[in-house]
Amino acid sequence: MVYTLPCQWNVQLSDNTRSELCYLEVMDLKAIHWNSPKKLKVKNKHVEFFRNLHLTFLEYDGNLLRRELFGCNHSRASAATSPLAQLSEDDECYEFRRACQTHYRTHLFFLDHEYDPTPDGCDVTLVATLSMDRLQMVEQLLTHWDGPVSLTLYISDAEAQQFLAYTQSSEIIASRKNAAYHVVYKEGNFFPVNFLRNVGVQQVNTPYVFLTDIDFLPMLGLYGYLRRTLQSLHPDNSRTAWVVPAFETQRYRLAFPRSKAELLNRLDMGELFTFRYHVWTKGHAPTNFAKWRTATTPYKVPWEQDFEPYIVVRKDVPEYDPRFVGFGWNKVSHIMELHVMGFEFVVLPNSFIVHMPHAPSLDIAKFRTSPQYKRCVKILKREFVADLNRKHNSDISLL
Repeated sequence: MVYTLPCQWNVQLSDNTRSELCYLEVMDLKAIHWNSPKKLKVKNKHVEFFRNLHLTFLEYDGNLLRRELFGCNHSRASAATSPLAQLSEDDECYEFRRACQTHYRTHLFFLDHEYDPTPDGCDVTLVATLSMDRLQMVEQLLTHWDGPVSLTLYISDAEAQQFLAYTQSSEIIASRKNAAYHVVYKEGNFFPVNFLRNVGVQQVNTPYVFLTDIDFLPMLGLYGYLRRTLQSLHPDNSRTAWVVPAFETQRYRLAFPRSKAELLNRLDMGELFTFRYHVWTKGHAPTNFAKWRTATTPYKVPWEQDFEPYIVVRKDVPEYDPRFVGFGWNKVSHIMELHVMGFEFVVLPNSFIVHMPHAPSLDIAKFRTSPQYKRCVKILKREFVADLNRKHNSDISLL
């Protein structure tokens, strides 16, 4: 039996239809179809209403759909045994532990993506994470790095639509199909940085990954240099972490150094500094910048407890520990585990990245002002080291 539905059940919105003849009032409509390449920009007497209604639903917090309005007995039982239910709300670090146990809604490959594997088996994907306040870095990053990219964004449903609009207006982003964007939707009070990093690494198609942060711009030509280096060294040992030295500028306008020689000149003039030299020297001191100045071949450096370099490793590198959310020890813990597993750290002599200035993140502000935040980071550090020693039968002790 076939029943012909009135046109109100499928109103075609396009410049070539007379959809207004199908209804008198908006309330008469059952379903509308944006049947035009112009999509939401078509002409219609009620198009503003339709557009706002469409965007309203798109920007709803999707986490609302994960909550049961009416619980059943079996759902209560399963909720009682969930990891979150096992946490004590009296624990002063409850919010940290809750963030670690959260199952975040994730939309992989938010935009169209294409990747053509290279025949040499030495391709490298740049992996980084960002929130909406760092979106302006994406175009600059793509200009400096022409290889594959895997970016994980931590944004709300409404911000996802803003991101989509931004990408549609950017010729640079539109032209780069080898850049993958994965959206993890906001939930809770922390930036789950290590969860985001793991998402980015898991979706990589290349044998190697360059693990960096969104605030760094790679030297021009770094992608090609890394590929040539990996090809020439034939790294059979999968437990090598290639260190890319990190520098920083305090100038929002910087004539980016186009070579190592130019970078050293800027360093001597005080326009550039080794990364976090003024506030956290330990993080990158093992790189041995004095040796790097004159080095022409890769050189090994010893691991130290607070070492947190930016590295190139094989894609099957161990995951970041998701217990570290927000600011503090999220990279240090990862490098520590690599050390315990026997990884060697080898500095690349003709590579560098430069950190661009930006306002402090909310998590850094919390860390600097909240004694409880600092206490919880210390507690998580101790727990991580204890778990690490049990897992690998090691004897790391905190200094």
